Amino acid sequence: MADRPVPVADKRLMDVKLGELGTWLGGRDFTPNGIISAIRRGHDRYYNKYINVRKGGIGGIAMLLAGYVVISYVWEYDHIKHDRWRKYH
Repeated sequence: MADRPVPVADKRLMDVKLGELGTWLGGRDFTPNGIISAIRRGHDRYYNKYINVRKGGIGGIAMLLAGYVVISYVWEYDHIKHDRWRKYH
C-alpha cells in the first residue's frame, strides 16, 4: 500500500525536495514564539535520540562538543587569520 501524501508544510526538512523548499519555508512560523518552539522541538529530538537512551555512548556528547569547536573556530577566524606567520619579501 502506498503512503498517504503529506502536505509540504508538514514535512521535515530532510524529506523536502529542493523544488519544494520555497513552499516549505513559506509554511514555517517565523514569529518569536514559533522560533522558540522550533528550537525546543529540535532540542527535545536531539536529547531523546542521543542522550536519553538506555545504552548510551559518547556519540551525542561528542557531536555536541564538535559543534561547539566548529562554532568557536568560525567566530574567532578573523583573529586567527591575522596570527599566521607570513613571509616578508
